[in-house]
Amino acid sequence: MTSRWALLGAVAVGAALLCVCLGPVTVGPADVLAVLGERLGLDHAPSVRDRAIVWSIRLPRTLLAFAVGGALGLSGAALQGLFRNPLAEPALIGVSSGAALGAVLCIATLPATLPLVGALAVPLAAVVGGGLATVLVYRLGRRDGRTAVGTLLLAGIAVNALAGAIIGLVLTMVDEGRLRTITLWTLGSVGGATWGSALTVATAVAVAVVLVVPAARSLDALLLGEAEAAHLGVPVQSLKRRLVAASTLAVGAATAFSGLVGFVGLVVPHILRLAWGPEHRFLLPASALGGGTLLALADLVARTAAAPAELPIGVLTAILGAPFFLALLRQRGPELA
Repeated sequence: MTSRWALLGAVAVGAALLCVCLGPVTVGPADVLAVLGERLGLDHAPSVRDRAIVWSIRLPRTLLAFAVGGALGLSGAALQGLFRNPLAEPALIGVSSGAALGAVLCIATLPATLPLVGALAVPLAAVVGGGLATVLVYRLGRRDGRTAVGTLLLAGIAVNALAGAIIGLVLTMVDEGRLRTITLWTLGSVGGATWGSALTVATAVAVAVVLVVPAARSLDALLLGEAEAAHLGVPVQSLKRRLVAASTLAVGAATAFSGLVGFVGLVVPHILRLAWGPEHRFLLPASALGGGTLLALADLVARTAAAPAELPIGVLTAILGAPFFLALLRQRGPELA
């Protein structure tokens, strides 16, 4: 177990350092340490350029990427354990699309004269939208008091399609400025990161971790089935509400500030499960750390591969995740049905 955490920690730290150092302007590790040292009150004097690049741009962007990826990875692992199916990730059961719809409706209708309220309203609308979509999918997936996984996933597909259609309708009705904002937002990006947005998502993820990680043993028991877990003393229904609420909070906040980023919650938990087993005591926090690392590296590619242009991060994660998803269906399709 210790070696696993050492490996994940080393990869995460290395990814964070790369994200802060690399870009159109390269900043050396010593210069990054000088900026951090200055902020900690140590005797360092970084250049004005390095201070602006590292502290005002790259550090909050890297933190936001780790927080968004952590939200998606943690939620994916929790939902896969809850529904006992490796396909049950936030995007597939409607959380992401519902959050996107809530945020898009807020952006399209909020008066431009209320910037402060808007900064608070968009994340709130995303969380509410994700919560309503999740409740709808969850209720449609219930059959005779049990969650039917196949019906759940089909309901998620339907809700995703409905949310996408409404978003498309909204795009035909807004002015050109909001149209561009919404279109770029739905492609996914952490390019507009600020310390405020990064800390907001990080706080939501921290709350989700506090709610989800202590349920690791209950999720292990749930792998035996709902009835069996209940006989072992697991409060199955309250566990479902708790995990769905935590996932909705984290993914809603992440979606509000990054737009639509898919497949992280599917790919990361599944890779970790294949590599190190299904024990949720390790899988849940590792998925949060792994998801953050993956999205931070994807963001690094997004802003450097075609510089000075920037690729949408949601497109990159889809390029990675879609083939993985198809391979998963091909290999395990019969047992997922």
